This record gives sequence, C-alpha cells and structure tokens, in this order.
Amino acid sequence: MNASPPETLLAVADLKVHFPITKGIVVKRQVGTVKAVDGISFSVGRGETLGLVGESGCGKSTTGLAILRMLDITSGKVEFEGEDISAYDRGRMRPIRARMQMVYQDPYGSLNPRMKVADIVGEPLVVHGLATDKDKYRARVAELLKMVGLLPDMAERYPHEFSGGQRQRIGIARALALEPTLLICDEPVSALDVSIQAQVVNLFMELQERLGLTYIFIAHDLSVVRHISDRIAVMYLGRIVEIATRDQLYKDPLHPYTQALLAAVPIADPEIEAGRTQQIITGEIPSALRPPPGCRFHTRCPKAMDVCKTVDPPMRERDDGRAVACHLHS
Repeated sequence: MNASPPETLLAVADLKVHFPITKGIVVKRQVGTVKAVDGISFSVGRGETLGLVGESGCGKSTTGLAILRMLDITSGKVEFEGEDISAYDRGRMRPIRARMQMVYQDPYGSLNPRMKVADIVGEPLVVHGLATDKDKYRARVAELLKMVGLLPDMAERYPHEFSGGQRQRIGIARALALEPTLLICDEPVSALDVSIQAQVVNLFMELQERLGLTYIFIAHDLSVVRHISDRIAVMYLGRIVEIATRDQLYKDPLHPYTQALLAAVPIADPEIEAGRTQQIITGEIPSALRPPPGCRFHTRCPKAMDVCKTVDPPMRERDDGRAVACHLHS
C-alpha cells in the first residue's frame, strides 16, 4: 500500500521577480527589465527536501529570497502553511520568519566577526523577544551548538577562530534557534572543502530526521543534492524546465539541459567514465535582460528543433508524476 503524499507546506504559483533597469540622474526612466525569476511553480511537502539546481545566475537564490519575502515579488503567489504571504509587509512577515529560515552560502560572510558565537546563535531569540531568562537563553544556545556537533564552550569564541565547516554549523544553529519548519539552504556547502561537504550534508539529513524539517536545498551541482533530495527541480534562466523524483531524474533525465548537467558529473569508476557520451553545453547563458524567444535553452541545446525557436514549451505533467517543459516530450 502506497503512503499518502505529504501535506503541502509551501506552494509557489507562477512566481515572477523582475528588476527594472533605469537610466538617468534627475529623471529616471526604465530602459529594461531583468527577468531573474519568470513564472515558476512548485510545491514542497512537509518533511520533504526539494533540490533546486541550475547554473549560476539562473535565479535559484532569488527564488529563495522571494519565498522568504526578503525580495519583492513582481507577481505570483507564495503560500506557506496554507497562508498567502505574497503581499505581506515586513511587520506581517515577522512572526512567519520564525518558521522559515535561511542558511547562507558563505559561512564567514553571514556571521558578524565582532560577535561571539553565543550572541550570533542567540540573536534570533533576542530579536523575537524570547531571551527574557538569561539561564534559559544560555541553555538554549548550548543545546543548539550540541545539536550541530559543536561543544557548548565554543560559545565564547569568535567566528575567525573556526574552520569553514564549523562556521557553517554555527550558521545552521542560528537558523534553528526559533524552531522553524522550513529551511532554505542557499548553496550551503559550495564554499567548503569536498571532504567537509559530505559531513555537512549528513548533518542536514540527521537534523531533518530528528526535527521534522522541510528543506529547499539550492545547489549548482547535481551530485551535491543527490543524497539529500526527495525531488529535484532543474532551473534555467528564470524558469523551471524539469521536476522529478531523485531516482527518476538520475536514471532517466528528460530535458536536454538536465541530461547535460548530469553528463558533467564525474563518475568515480574510470572505465564507466571513459565510455560515457559527453554532452557539452556550448555557448554562454543568454542574458535575463533579453531572454531568447521560444524555449530559453534552444540557443545552446543540441536537440533544438525549429519549433523551439518560436514557441515557449509549457510545463507538462506526465503520468509518472514528473513534469518537463520541452517540445521533445509534448
């Protein structure tokens, strides 16, 4: 008997985040629009991990910031725990941000170098008025540090006294301080040594099992999200081109862009690696200021047809539950 699908925690519908380009000093006029995120839809179930992957500049981080309402939404809808937060201002978002937090890419840049770890980890408690009892505050900070694999006595040190992996653990502890249900992890291991990346990914998985967390795990490398994701959304130039379960995506990628991304992931076995067909993506990513007509990937796609140059393929859901935006699968 199949398990029922998880309750939807986050639903994003036709999300667009556009940035106007203006010219002029005294009288400013708009001369263009950067379509960083241009009409994407997806949902995330409670306790699920959705991997969001794509090349740098495709709009992944912008998507995460828009969901948290740290960037203005041009149009579309973001529903969190059944509540439409698309038009909420800072005041209305304040209690909701306790339940949705972000782990940033640069573990050093996101930590205040002048603050001790105890103050960094405990800052959300202070901001949200939950640090009224000093003993309980210190106990909570110690608990959070232990939760991410650090010793409580490290609380009196400064960020520069830690390694990159330890600093990222501090960032994770800070994100967990308010007991959120959703963590948006923006390339949380890309700045770390390869030997440390697996440790941090394993920590995320342990915390998810222990705390029932839901993740959006942003990465540009498909190999990073392979072990942690339940489903994966592949993004290109402001659009999602394919969404599938992890097994579906790695066994049988449908979109040519997904196929090329997977072909770029090295395989440890030299014999298998030598026998693989190389799918090199040629050319540069087009500008989000002037995206090409039709399918946005057609300028670099080895399988492009005439229809791809003029008709934008809609995202179509298949019988197996996956969805793809490609004329080859229409």
